[in-house]
Amino acid sequence: MIGELVSGAVFNLNQPAHYVHWHFFDMSVANLAVIIAMLIVFALAVLLPFPGARRRAAARRGESPSATGNEGRASA
Repeated sequence: MIGELVSGAVFNLNQPAHYVHWHFFDMSVANLAVIIAMLIVFALAVLLPFPGARRRAAARRGESPSATGNEGRASA
């Protein structure tokens, strides 16, 4: 019973949802926020380099890991 009271107090679902209206486009604000967050995460995943990319590139060129500024790390 206490768990029901706590979870019921987190969100008030007894009200109508808010919608974005644009010509023929109708979407709830919550769904739009989730889609925007997914697009931001996707863009960051595409733009940010993978961890260790510099070390692997240096290993392919035959350079030492210290030349890339990764002193103290074990090479893979």
